[in-house]
Amino acid sequence: MDTKKFCSLPEEELKAVLRGRMNEHRFEHSLNVAERAVFLAEKYGADPEKAYFAGLIHDICKGIPSEEQLAMIKAEGIEPDEDTLKSPALWHSIAGAIYAEHELCVSDEDVLNAVRYHTSGRGNMSILEKVIYMADLTSAERNYPDAEYTRNLTDKSLDEGIAYGVRWIAGDLERRGLPKGKDTEALLKEYENVKITE
Repeated sequence: MDTKKFCSLPEEELKAVLRGRMNEHRFEHSLNVAERAVFLAEKYGADPEKAYFAGLIHDICKGIPSEEQLAMIKAEGIEPDEDTLKSPALWHSIAGAIYAEHELCVSDEDVLNAVRYHTSGRGNMSILEKVIYMADLTSAERNYPDAEYTRNLTDKSLDEGIAYGVRWIAGDLERRGLPKGKDTEALLKEYENVKITE
């Protein structure tokens, strides 16, 4: 795929950057998310090339220390709210969008938002954002409880997959005593009336 459509690097150079910023497991996850994103994009009407690229880079800041992620966010003039500060697992998404824009010269707002919200989700996501959110949650190596069910459900209906996925995430956060945050709450609210048909 010609990643130079979306950033400053050809695909092999971009993959070399990814390998330098994450361990082998995370790199394989990124490849799996990119592959899954293409499948979902083709099925649900997003741009497959854009989905591949966003899936490839979505975790580009996951492998750096949390303190560096937070420093990147604050250096950008973003002041995280209290819930975000209590949830370091969200920081790599925000930092990833910042890195993509400034270091990879990504200017496509949809791609940047797909990276930014791939962990939390948010209300009124674009089709690409939804695709990356669910590709991350249902990539091939995912083996959390209900992963296979969520994967199969998403193959049948993107909306039902999101509805089930965000409810599962919200429950997991609650069990771990972590806040859902305003973006996940907004997604929960948007999908609260979506029925799971199987």
